[in-house]
Amino acid sequence: MNCPRHRLIGSLLVLLALLAGCTFAPQPVAPVTPTLAPPPAMPTTAPATPPASELERPTSPNAAAVEATPFPPPQPAAPPRGAGGTLIMALSAQDPTTLDPALVGDVLSAFVVRQLFTGLVRLDDQLDVQPDLAQAWTISPDGRTYTFTLRDDARFADGTPITSADVQFSLERATDPRLAANLPAATYLTDIVGVREKLNGTAGSIRGIDVQDERTIALTIDAPKSYFLAKLAHPVSFVVDRRMAERGGEWFTQPNGSGAFTIEQWQRNELLVLRRNENFYRDIAELERIRFLLGANASNALVQYEEGRVDLTSVPSFALERVRDTSNPLSRELISVPQLSLTYIGMNVNLPPFDDIKVREAFSLLLDRNKIAEVSLRNSVVPARGILPPGMPGYNDALPAHVAAPDQFADLIAQSKYGSIANLPPIVAYGGGWTDTLSQLAATYGITLEVRSFENFGTYLTALRENRLPMFATGWIADYPDPENFLGVLFSSESGENHMGYRNPAVDRLLEAAASSTDQAERESLYREAEQLILADHPVIPIYHDVEHMLIKPYVTGLTVTPLGILEMSNVELIR
Repeated sequence: MNCPRHRLIGSLLVLLALLAGCTFAPQPVAPVTPTLAPPPAMPTTAPATPPASELERPTSPNAAAVEATPFPPPQPAAPPRGAGGTLIMALSAQDPTTLDPALVGDVLSAFVVRQLFTGLVRLDDQLDVQPDLAQAWTISPDGRTYTFTLRDDARFADGTPITSADVQFSLERATDPRLAANLPAATYLTDIVGVREKLNGTAGSIRGIDVQDERTIALTIDAPKSYFLAKLAHPVSFVVDRRMAERGGEWFTQPNGSGAFTIEQWQRNELLVLRRNENFYRDIAELERIRFLLGANASNALVQYEEGRVDLTSVPSFALERVRDTSNPLSRELISVPQLSLTYIGMNVNLPPFDDIKVREAFSLLLDRNKIAEVSLRNSVVPARGILPPGMPGYNDALPAHVAAPDQFADLIAQSKYGSIANLPPIVAYGGGWTDTLSQLAATYGITLEVRSFENFGTYLTALRENRLPMFATGWIADYPDPENFLGVLFSSESGENHMGYRNPAVDRLLEAAASSTDQAERESLYREAEQLILADHPVIPIYHDVEHMLIKPYVTGLTVTPLGILEMSNVELIR
């Protein structure tokens, strides 16, 4: 999922899990289990009372199951009320780009939407797939058809029951090309048979959806895919109330969702207040309210934390050493969780001068990733060797550490079709961030690299999706811990999140084979091979993988920071 890196410094947005995901994007039936790579870092939970009991995990989607996985019976219609209290957190310098699940393509929007809406399944704090609106499912022997049984008590916030027709409507709406250009469904729903035809306008409905009765719906996908259920946990699959969505306009400012919270108040770019949904079909949220500070109200979050005005905050790199100091009481409130993410600079391989591989290679050697991580960011991140982050299945720890070689820059440009630095066309980079550093380095060779920024992150996302930016700084955080969510989503020639215009038939074949393989060791081997080919083509400059450093007040319990960021707030409680 896409991540607005230029807005993350000192903000909770660093961790909220970039649609693509954050374009930070943002990065796991059950998620793929690493076999050759180290497992994702275990999520860290603030000092807590035991979390609410969880449903038994379903069996792996790789199993040719024909009987429904057993789960405990649905919760009572009126679960006990939560303990109450209001959590306050500085969220972002701007409003979420959207709160319409079908349009979510960035980390901030996804985080808020997860509190307001739900889907058939969800990821728990261990990044395992758990039932949500669906209480059980079966998988056909060929691994292609998933039949879901909805909970008896599935309902919207106003108490209206949720049926299979609501699930169908939401998926059909999310894939309707009339809704918007460059729909996220092109990334997250095209495994379902008929979605591609629906998106390109050659079909009016999705062939792979079969509503069998009010509580039963089947989805058929194009091939067995071990990550399909985890992919359904993305907001684009969430269920919306047809009565609200068909109103049009900004209906989502007062949605009748099915999540643990509803919107009580929204002062644009100032404050967003969520209130507990008393009709929530799972355990009622502990918190009565969450106050998200926005705009100027969200500035200086660390100072606000130290003054007791907010209950949690990300720690910017410049303050990390002070906070880590064991003589500082704040050190006892700090947690650090490596994220399944990548910050990078993309180069559009179809636009001059990055239409030449030697030019791309030259620019990739200018930035010193180790110095950025160790000096500029004060050891708060992990320098990138490749694309996949440590902890992701398929991570290749045999990749050599990157070594900057600016002395090779002029020679590589001379080997390109441009022949010399003097012949390079004007270069414009977007997104700020590390393109500013790259611009300064390029200037030492007499190259003018103009850096431009977008005031609105939504506008930036639109420009990225239109593949019209020659060079851009961005980031990605996994939507589910599977290498497909990085390599397939960002580099497949068919992906809408491939903003580099990158196309390598050999890479496409490897990605397709890995996606449909049911052998985990084979999948990881194929993804490693694809990653090496991509790195050799230099469509991106990988820079670093984030580590979320967060301060959480001792009285905040039940808050878990996962390798995908914070997923849910329903278990958070204030115990003073």
